Amino acid sequence: MPTTNNKPVITASHLHKEVTGPGGILTILRDVNLQVNAGSSTAILGASGSGKTTLLGLLAGLDTPTTGKIQLFDSDLSTLDEDGRAALRAGRVGFVFQSFQLLPGLTALENVMLGVELGGDITTSRVRALETLQQVGLGERIDHYPDQLSGGEQQRVAIARAFATHPEILFADEPTGNLDQDTGRQIIDLMFSLQEAHNTALVLVTHDVELAEHCGDRMLLDQGILEYHDA
Repeated sequence: MPTTNNKPVITASHLHKEVTGPGGILTILRDVNLQVNAGSSTAILGASGSGKTTLLGLLAGLDTPTTGKIQLFDSDLSTLDEDGRAALRAGRVGFVFQSFQLLPGLTALENVMLGVELGGDITTSRVRALETLQQVGLGERIDHYPDQLSGGEQQRVAIARAFATHPEILFADEPTGNLDQDTGRQIIDLMFSLQEAHNTALVLVTHDVELAEHCGDRMLLDQGILEYHDA
């Protein structure tokens, strides 16, 4: 398994995930092992329905595996309840989603400020939000609401919200999936430049090979099995 000289921030061991559906038990993940180091970038490739989003949710502590162990930072997630996992993520973990997940009743600035405040920093939330919105090129759009912004601008707000807390890990789920090709490339460049500037560990799931090629490590999830992918 490729490693860097940096300390692991995520270690997943022998993850297995099953769900019960109308047709019986469905196995989504089979004996998944993964290590993510501080400042690294990892892409998990896979077709739609391959379990990529399920795996991302497990690594972030948003869901729990059927069996297996996940170490996030220095904590075994299996020893924490939902509130404990949320407290562990606060201010240290950021998210970027395909559907942007902005609150429609808040301006761009307020959306980013809310992310900082939920991370535990109330006193400097406005300053940090303004600074990060400037970094993503939206300094003139801070008072606009999501429905007044293009898709690319909304995703820039989402990226600003994620990076404003200076997270140690960023989880991204198909971050360019709702964007046209040219806008998607701009978002890719922006996300990776911020990732490098903040030395943030990036874990993204995607079916986009071009996006995955920007990552240092590329993995393929197929029929629940995760393997390193060089091509």
